[in-house]
Amino acid sequence: MGVVTYNHEVTSPIPPAKLFKATILDGDNLVPKILPQAIKNVEIIQGDGGAGTIKVTHFGEGSQYKYAKHHVDEVDKENFVYKYTVVEGDALGDVIEKITYEVKILPSADGGSISKNTSTYYTKGDAKITEEDIKAGKEKAAALFKALEAYLLAHPDEY
Repeated sequence: MGVVTYNHEVTSPIPPAKLFKATILDGDNLVPKILPQAIKNVEIIQGDGGAGTIKVTHFGEGSQYKYAKHHVDEVDKENFVYKYTVVEGDALGDVIEKITYEVKILPSADGGSISKNTSTYYTKGDAKITEEDIKAGKEKAAALFKALEAYLLAHPDEY
C-alpha cells in the first residue's frame, strides 16, 4: 500500500465559527441546496452526525461519480476540527483503498478564517496516484468551497 498526503490551505473572510457551522455541521444540507449538480444529497445511514456516523454522498448529474460512503472520525465543535474517511464509492476506483481528510478552521488576523486541509490517499497494492488526479480533486474542492463562501457572503444572517 502506498500513502500520498496532500496539504492545502484556504483563506476566507468568514469567521471560523460561522464557516464551521455552515460547511461542516450543516454542509450536508447546504451543499445540495446551492450546488445540486455537484451533490444531489447526503444520507446518514448510521449515527447522529458525530464521530462514528456513516454517510453516503449521492453526486449530482454534473459529477462523473455516483456516490461515496464515508465514516466520520471526529467532530470537534470547540476547535473547529473535522476528520472523516472515504471508505467506499466509485470515486476510489481500482487504485485507492481509502482517503482520510482533516479540516481545521483557524481564525485569521483580519477576523476571517484559515482552513487547513490534509488529504491522505491510501492506494491498493503498488498502485500510484498521479499529480493530475490530485490536482483535479483539489480544483473541485476549491470550487465547492468558493461557492459555499459566496453563499455565506450573500446571506450574512443565515448562519
